[in-house]
Amino acid sequence: MTRDYQKRKPEEYNKFRAIMQWIACNIVYGSYYRLAFNLRIEGKKNVPKDKMLIIASNHVSALDPFLVIHAVGRPTAYMAKVELFQNKIARFFLNILGAFAVDRNKLSVSTIKTVIGLKKTNWCLGIFPQGTREKDDNMKNINKGFASFAKTLKCDILPVAIMGMTKEERKFLHGKMKIKIAKPIPYNDNIDDMIQQWCEKITTMLEGKDDECKKS
Repeated sequence: MTRDYQKRKPEEYNKFRAIMQWIACNIVYGSYYRLAFNLRIEGKKNVPKDKMLIIASNHVSALDPFLVIHAVGRPTAYMAKVELFQNKIARFFLNILGAFAVDRNKLSVSTIKTVIGLKKTNWCLGIFPQGTREKDDNMKNINKGFASFAKTLKCDILPVAIMGMTKEERKFLHGKMKIKIAKPIPYNDNIDDMIQQWCEKITTMLEGKDDECKKS
């Protein structure tokens, strides 16, 4: 890499990247998956429009960032593992869509500064607390970073649950893809409490017992 993609300045989160992200997530991915795999979104009314959020969802496929952004409807800067930026093609698209790199073994100062800088923009921060893709909805090894950022930035966490997205479940014209959005978790000084609330909300939505996520 010729530049440090762990470091992004607030001014990089501009209209150009927001428009490019909107095109990719809505016209390309969103429209296609709504038509081809019957993607449905529930709870969109739970998304605040006027403040920064940490969008935290379960992680089941490489398509998750695109479809979560489509569902939430707000420009979002996703953390992506630094290894992805070593591929020229992936790096080009990650860069133009506003993603930034994170070393999963050691959180760098550059990454922290990028996250803090987002507070000066109208973008949200996108994180997968599970760290890697989990087909069995494993909630045992949750990375505490998303809750720590919520405490530091004083911003709420938006729980998003993804269903029907594995390769086995994606059936052309007969899919049952669904993205559910719960009410935000207010930030507080208790990191473990925020993590517990997130796990409970995601588990509840995945089990289909959610009352707060009504189709919108």
